[in-house]
Amino acid sequence: MKKHKRKLFWAAGALLLLAAFFCLALVLGWFEKLFYPIKYEEYVERYAQEYEVDPYFVYAVIRTESGFNPQAVSVAQARGLMQITEETFKWLQPQCAPGEMLTFDDLYRPEVNIRFGVYYLSRCLERYGDVSTAAASYHSGWGTVDGLLEEARYSADGRTLLEFPHQQMNHYVAKIEQSYEKYLALYQKEGN
Repeated sequence: MKKHKRKLFWAAGALLLLAAFFCLALVLGWFEKLFYPIKYEEYVERYAQEYEVDPYFVYAVIRTESGFNPQAVSVAQARGLMQITEETFKWLQPQCAPGEMLTFDDLYRPEVNIRFGVYYLSRCLERYGDVSTAAASYHSGWGTVDGLLEEARYSADGRTLLEFPHQQMNHYVAKIEQSYEKYLALYQKEGN
């Protein structure tokens, strides 16, 4: 009888331990999602689909650029969720919103900012074909990236950067890659 009770005790203990690990995994996933949120989903999903960009890449950019603060302003005076400068806004407007009477201040509106930002990301991806190089170009501009691509020590094919030599660019790309991987790990399996 004692052997039977001991086996039941160990089996119950093992089940409790398994349940505790399962609960911990759920709690940690929930906790991580606080740091990697899905916000402005309606706009991100709509424009990611329209411009053929992975929405998790968009979330990674928004998280890195503004921390999901639609009123964010950078040192370079870039505005909104996806941190678009006035120069970039003026360049994108005839392509993204021809005939619309939008102003630079409209970039504080989440829908407008996400629309322009995702469009620009799509152009960066189309131009470079690689998420990391596209992220570098979103951050530093096409001219900077094109110049680096001409140097064999930074690019073997003239299209993809092997390394990111500028400290800010390198830091930015690393943050985007890490956030993008985390979004994929947290949400892709769920289909959210």
